[in-house]
Amino acid sequence: MATGATSLSVVREELFATMTETQQNLERFLEERDSGTLLQRSVHNLQQIKGILSLIGLAGAELLAQEMQVLAMDIPAGANEQCNDQLSAINNGLHVLHSYLEHLEANWVEMPELLLPAINQLRVSAGQSQLPESYFFSTRLTIERPVRPPLKNLNDPQAALNRLRHLYQLALLSVIKEKNVQQALGAMKKLVLDMDVTDPAAASTIIYWVSAAALESMIDGKLLLTTERKLLFSRLDREIKQHLSNASHSPSRGLIKDMLYLVALAYSQGPCAVEVQSAANLPTLPFTDRMLADEYRRMSGPGTNVLRSLSAAIQEELGMVKDTVDLIGRGTASDEAFENLPLIIGKLEKTLIMVGLTGASLSLKRQLKTLSGWKTPQGVTSDELLQLADAVIYIEGLVASLEMGQRHAAKVAELSEAEVFARQQLLEAQIVIKDEAANGLLLAKRSITSYFESNGDVNHLRNLPDALTLVRGGLWFVNEKRAGQLVQLCADYIENSMLNADHMPSQSALETLADVLASLEYYLEGGIALQTDSMQDTLDTAANGLRRLGLQITDLASAH
Repeated sequence: MATGATSLSVVREELFATMTETQQNLERFLEERDSGTLLQRSVHNLQQIKGILSLIGLAGAELLAQEMQVLAMDIPAGANEQCNDQLSAINNGLHVLHSYLEHLEANWVEMPELLLPAINQLRVSAGQSQLPESYFFSTRLTIERPVRPPLKNLNDPQAALNRLRHLYQLALLSVIKEKNVQQALGAMKKLVLDMDVTDPAAASTIIYWVSAAALESMIDGKLLLTTERKLLFSRLDREIKQHLSNASHSPSRGLIKDMLYLVALAYSQGPCAVEVQSAANLPTLPFTDRMLADEYRRMSGPGTNVLRSLSAAIQEELGMVKDTVDLIGRGTASDEAFENLPLIIGKLEKTLIMVGLTGASLSLKRQLKTLSGWKTPQGVTSDELLQLADAVIYIEGLVASLEMGQRHAAKVAELSEAEVFARQQLLEAQIVIKDEAANGLLLAKRSITSYFESNGDVNHLRNLPDALTLVRGGLWFVNEKRAGQLVQLCADYIENSMLNADHMPSQSALETLADVLASLEYYLEGGIALQTDSMQDTLDTAANGLRRLGLQITDLASAH
């Protein structure tokens, strides 16, 4: 690694000058969109930067330069505002590269992992898939396990494995929701180890062993719970599912590598992690998880911070507008506040143009025309106040999107004022309804537990059918029709087989019903959090449970 760091001083002056010139050319191109010469110079400079970095052996920095060059070559002369994301990604890449090389000069330690966020931003702008956090990690993936624990002697190991996987999903849900994370990770590790001694085909795979070591490393090393790592353990669930359905299935090499990277990153002294470290001969990494996170923040660049500061400042001024509108509506606005309102809105309108929120700017322009006819607070009509309030709410949504990045803000800005307002209202309604649905399912589980513990006291169940029917209605409203159908079937079962029955259902039937409710709860929370169609498997599990209870189910899988 020292080769790149020591050689950097030889080419530093030329390299930094070329990067500065490239940034200046791109800034000029933003103003002179028809200048193909400026764009061509930028592409040529990026190729030169890539060549220099390749010459001195900085592979990570070279990859960043290559991604910038590829993206720049796809930008045509005369590019319109649709290419702003690509230009922004290239400028950010140059800034990060500059910061990274300065870091390398100061520390003489290569950490190409620091470049992954900028590389992935470029790849997303180019329509490519993101690279995993283990991309620059190198280790052998064919590992021999030194010792295998003995298998449990079970009559029906498949049923036990399905149960363990379901419990793993519930623990994963807690991790996704970031509730009791350490305990949930510990439960996931224990469940994976239980699968390892339950699965008759476990000897043909290392997936249980390596993933248990990765989970142990997450706990012992207190590794950050990033979105990518949540998705990694969700991928593990799908990998286990494939293995259980096909014992000859080979585990994904990418998944194994990602797990081994976590083991190497934490360097835990736990028994599973130590065994994997030794068997795989994992290298010692020159950084920790916290060190990477700190450097990520340092190299994120002023762009993000400026946007956040600007968003906060705009939100503050929007708050002043809302306060004034409220006072006018109450008839208590001072003359000074009333007179300053057009000035504040005019200032906001110009600021919104500067940050590219033209739709919001036009909305305020229309309000300024209305405000020009306001003479006194008493002369303002209720309809005019409501129109101004709606405009402020619309702009608040657009301004808040700035903090989520320019790409997200651009997508939201493409919507009309009515669409943004409706989208925000629908989103709030969906959140409320799905939260209420989850609470209703939790109440049902507790009521069934009380019913069982009281030897069939139906008073614990009196309100459940109506409560679950309301949950069904809410789910239909947010287009979760299949989940709503399954909830209604649960309500029907409770009413017909528990409330109006002469005898309690068997313990196994009650456990099946509880599993169905838990699967529905998991689907509502996990499916929303991960935004993945694979969560339909959880509804399949719930549907199969209801079939075991003797209920007929109409296929609504396509209604989701």
